[in-house]
Parts: sequence; C-alpha cells; structure tokens
Amino acid sequence: MTAATGPGDLAITVRGLRRTYGTFEAVRGLDLDIHRGEVFALLGPNGAGKTTTVEILEGYRPRSAGEVSVLGFDPALGERELRERVGIVLQETVADQYLTVREMVDMYQGYYPHPLDPGHALALVGLAEQASTRVRRLSGGQRRRLDVALGLIGDPDLLFLDEPTTGFDPNARRDAWDMIRGLRSLGKTVLLTTHYLDEAQQLADRVGIMARGRLIALGTPNELMGSGGAAIIEFDLEGAEGIEGAPGLLSQLPEDAIVENGRVVIHSTEPTRVLAPLVTWAAAQGRELPGLRVVRPSLEDVYLDLVRTAEEASA
Repeated sequence: MTAATGPGDLAITVRGLRRTYGTFEAVRGLDLDIHRGEVFALLGPNGAGKTTTVEILEGYRPRSAGEVSVLGFDPALGERELRERVGIVLQETVADQYLTVREMVDMYQGYYPHPLDPGHALALVGLAEQASTRVRRLSGGQRRRLDVALGLIGDPDLLFLDEPTTGFDPNARRDAWDMIRGLRSLGKTVLLTTHYLDEAQQLADRVGIMARGRLIALGTPNELMGSGGAAIIEFDLEGAEGIEGAPGLLSQLPEDAIVENGRVVIHSTEPTRVLAPLVTWAAAQGRELPGLRVVRPSLEDVYLDLVRTAEEASA
C-alpha cells in the first residue's frame, strides 16, 4: 500500500473507529485528528477504551470498523515503512540486564535503516554519562530514559509514550517532562497516555478525554479548564485597616458574593470582569485586597467532572 493522500499537517486521522469484543463495544465511533509536531495527551479512566485505541494506532490490535491513517498508512497492514517511522515506548521495555546502556542502544540501532547516532540519542534523554553502565545498575528514572532512547533510536516521526513517568519521584518526573518538551522542539509528534493530570496539563498541546469508548472532550488544556465551570475569587476584609467600611467596596461586589468571617468568596465564570472594579477601587484607595486569590478549575477538576457526567449518563 502506498501512503495515502491527505492533509499534510496531520500525523494521525481516525474516523468512525470501533472495536468490539462479542457484544461489548470498547471503542464506539471515535473521530480524532492529531497534528504533526504536537504533544497530544489521550486521557481516560480504566475501561475507557484508551489503551485499545492506542494499540490500534500502533498496529498491535485490529479494529472492528472505521478508518485509521497513521503517517498516511493503515497501521493494520503492518508495513515496514510505517514501522520505521514510528517509535513505541511501552510502560516497561524488556532490556538485557547485563548489557550496558550503549550496547542496548547499539543493538536497537540495527533494526532501522536511518537511525540516530547512539551517542546523540543518549544525549537527548540525558544518559550520555551512563553509556557504559549496565542496565541492571540504572535507577528507575534512568531505566525510563533508556526506554525513551530505544524508542527514539530509529529517528521516528511519531512517538507513542505510554505512562512515561509511572513510579517516578517528583524530581525524576520534572526531568522527564523536560525531556519530552525537548522532543517537541525536535519536531516529533508525541502521543502521550498518562494517569497524571498535571503531567498532561504541563506537557500537552492538546488533550483528548475518553470515557465509555467515546471521546467526550478535546482541546488545549487552557480551553478545557476554561470550560470547566466557575473560578473562585477570594480576599480578606479583615487585616486591612478600614477596608471593610471603606466607601464603595462592598457595592462593587456581585450580588452572589459570600461575605463571611471577614472573607469574601466569589464564584464566577468571568473572573476578569468581576475583578476589574475591585482592583480599580483598591488602586484608587491606595490599598491592597489582602489574601487575594483566584483559583480556576484544574485539568484534573475538569477531567473528573466530565468522566463522572459521562458515566452517569450511560449508567
């Protein structure tokens, strides 16, 4: 099969994807586009159809219906040209514990026609200094970096990253995030799956959320968080001399503001509009709004709400 024609900026195109197991439908008519050069996070609870979808895209699982194009190819055909352009980083890669890091990368290099220089691949993932270290002596974070190096050694256009920081301590996670950001700067397309919502919020250009075999939300993290309901605005009345009785302040509050125990709490889907008169008043009075805090729904808040709603609707 020759590469299919289509929009040049799309790495993955999915239309009407379905996967059934007897009477159970794991993926139900999924439509999805992933652009070249973006980091795309696919999220969903266990049983959402996320893993099934990714395995179909990787070519490891057949689909029941629908159309799928990965870099212009149908992954179900298992063509060598597509395999050479895709890197896959599973949750854990089987590595020979007694080989060195460099020996592992050298071995994988031989599987590809135009691989990266092994030294360059190790430098990209921050393992240059561990090149002569045996795999069994690597830390958990270093093992994960080796997994990514093995996925990158073929110089893929598209990289599948499955739960890249599971089990990492906070410092190792931040290092891994920097590494993934570096892949974007190389122009790689990355399809990321993760159960860490802060990870998706930090790394992804766009996020897709699945539940019950369907895509229930799609957008940038900011777009999804902006659609997730009201922000919370809070500040203190106490602790600022005379602020509670100052002319005009309380008149600037919206009608549904809660004033209790010396603290103002406002829920609003338009926090900028609500804050504007309050900040203008404070500036004119030469005062501060003590303890001012604006909290928007996090990606985790939005995710949990969307998944809960989807599961209740299908119950």
